[in-house]
Amino acid sequence: MGKGTPSFGKHNKASTHKMCRRCGNHSFHKRLGYCASCGFGKTSRLRSYNWNVKIRAANGQKARNGRKEMFLRKVKGKHTKKH
Repeated sequence: MGKGTPSFGKHNKASTHKMCRRCGNHSFHKRLGYCASCGFGKTSRLRSYNWNVKIRAANGQKARNGRKEMFLRKVKGKHTKKH
């Protein structure tokens, strides 16, 4: 096998991320040393942006812009019957 195109197919063998100690997601970059999800290793504050309002509301954090149904869906549970 040469050093060209066939060799680049082997670049996906090693894993780049592992479990984060703070958030539990599989987002901690081994080489860079910080979590892409919560920012652990880069900052002491939890990584959050204003553009992910829906995600934060779904996770049970403070809902903004009237998106209470995302928070209520989390509280009720995903498998509730709709009558």
